[in-house]
Amino acid sequence: MTAPLAGLEAAEVDYRGRPALGPIDLAIEPGRAVAIVGPSGCGKSTALRLLAGLEAPARGRVARTVARGETALVFQAPTLAPWASALANVALPLELAGTPRVQAREQAAAALARVGLAAAERLRPAQLSGGMAMRVSLARALAAPPRLLLLDEPFAALDEITRRRLADDVLALWAEVRPALVFVTHNVEEAVYMAERVVVLTPGPGRIAASFDIQGPLPRPAGYRSTPAFRDTAERVSAALEAAAGAVAA
Repeated sequence: MTAPLAGLEAAEVDYRGRPALGPIDLAIEPGRAVAIVGPSGCGKSTALRLLAGLEAPARGRVARTVARGETALVFQAPTLAPWASALANVALPLELAGTPRVQAREQAAAALARVGLAAAERLRPAQLSGGMAMRVSLARALAAPPRLLLLDEPFAALDEITRRRLADDVLALWAEVRPALVFVTHNVEEAVYMAERVVVLTPGPGRIAASFDIQGPLPRPAGYRSTPAFRDTAERVSAALEAAAGAVAA
């Protein structure tokens, strides 16, 4: 078995003296795509911050064999600097890491081209649509190819058509770079579409209620959402999510 890049070992997090997550065990292997689903407030984003090394557990352990500079995190909001162009926003983390300005701008331009925004280099965030702003965030995350890519509900504020297009774009980029991918969402169908494995959390404090291996090639072929395998898996994940919520409520 391949050693994980990051993992949670009996990890627990408390907020304001109350349990918010765990205990939870979760291993993220190189090159694998994992989705985490669960109800609001179950600790999905907290688990992502633990994996990113941005937060420490109250109990348990976070194991990371990947450096901070090899980890990229994309949030639900694009978090772009409003005064800077798309090119400057993508280049900024590279420059802060010590990459010479000319080289950083070249890498940023290449990253924007990979997400279909070669013509938008000079645009500022206010001039970008929601989908374009998220593409800039993805370009920024991929400008220096990460070994661990963490996505925290990046499509939540977008319309359904844009969400589906970006899902395919993310998977195409994942196939090109092959980082370990952890995708947090509350959308079951999105989770099944985006991942090789879907982890279901209980209501907070989130614990793992179920885990599903998703069959089929990744990236997904055209029409995958309408296949019986996809529909059946989405129903099973939904049933596990509902059962976990009912068990906690009982």
